[in-house]
Amino acid sequence: MSLLIKNASIVNADKHEKNTQDILCEKGVIVKIAPSIKADNAKTVDAKDMLVMPGLIDMHIHMREPGQEHKETVETGSMSAAKGGFTTVMCMPNTSPVIDNAMIVEGIIKEAKRVGLTNVIPIGAITKGQKDQELVDMMELKEAGCLALSDDGKSVVNSQLMRMALEYAKMADLLLIEHCEDPLLSGDGIMNEGKTSTLLGLKAQPSLSESVIIARDIELIHYLNTKVHIAHVTIKRAVDIIRFAKSQGIQITAEACPHHFTLTDEALNEFDTNAKVNPPLRTPEDVEAIKEGLKDGTLDCIVTDHAPHTREDKELDLDHAAYGMIGLETSVGLTITELVDKKVLTWTQMAERMSHAPARIIGLSQKGSIKEGMDADITIIDPKKEWTITKEDIVSKSKNTPFYGRKLKGRVATTILTGKVVYKET
Repeated sequence: MSLLIKNASIVNADKHEKNTQDILCEKGVIVKIAPSIKADNAKTVDAKDMLVMPGLIDMHIHMREPGQEHKETVETGSMSAAKGGFTTVMCMPNTSPVIDNAMIVEGIIKEAKRVGLTNVIPIGAITKGQKDQELVDMMELKEAGCLALSDDGKSVVNSQLMRMALEYAKMADLLLIEHCEDPLLSGDGIMNEGKTSTLLGLKAQPSLSESVIIARDIELIHYLNTKVHIAHVTIKRAVDIIRFAKSQGIQITAEACPHHFTLTDEALNEFDTNAKVNPPLRTPEDVEAIKEGLKDGTLDCIVTDHAPHTREDKELDLDHAAYGMIGLETSVGLTITELVDKKVLTWTQMAERMSHAPARIIGLSQKGSIKEGMDADITIIDPKKEWTITKEDIVSKSKNTPFYGRKLKGRVATTILTGKVVYKET
């Protein structure tokens, strides 16, 4: 069936259309955009007073399947993604077993297609079992459906192995996504090293742990003429290093998460384990640097690092509680409230950071823009809708977030995947 979106105020990365348009979608593709379209047999969605963006793309989430289905599944994660406005998500490999072979990749893709709520692209591991000892068969993972590889949750610490990974990834045309943390520096620290950790008496990890690996990777890709994508940047020094590298023409891209441009390490003052994340929440200076990096394009995209955990995982003391928080359903609201509404980003920059840039970085040439001939992946946002985050409203299988009770402005009204409505706010 055809789908007709009426009265669309279209926001692409390059332009926010002043006049409303109609968008006709057929067979999963945008076939026509015009001031007024008639399509008698088409299902109609009225987008009056809404903003219509290209389907949002999250390059960094955790589905937990296989092996940790008590936290999240491909189905519940897809439901959460659709409600959050995401039409494409990329799931990290630190599952159980690790996503390091074709069989697991194919299984995730098959299940995502059965569910049919979002396009799921598995990210394979860089090293077998994420053990930092032996590289995976990259071509096998590429042929199975991976577009990127990562040992997320830990770095590839062995520099010679990382060099080999970059060289092979270049030949296989795969993107390497690096979690930047030197475990010898971070040790058993559970939060950012600084004034707050000292006052709370908690074990801490220095921000140096992040910047050291970023600097090393920049030197490697400069030497090898390859590329790398830096996951969840959190510190000012990292933003400065990446900005300088880009000014030198080095092929580096990077991302940031809403919790890292919204919260500081003081969120742990009440010992709320939902605020325990890895990399940790940082200082107010770091938060401002992340915002500035997103504003000037040093940080290319916004991701959630959606990390579901059960109550049992989180209802422990801070030393033993699991790292991570969910984020798919709060990302749009936090981005609009903290960045767009405060004039850090424009609407077009939001479309760039949350759709166009991820599509470009991963190589999804048919996604990331609302234009004729592109995939009919579309997110419709009510920019003025005010709402409060509640546990009852979350559809993710896990409920671990420190944002309950926070009032936000801007909410997803409708999510459209390949021309089909997969979520509509009731």
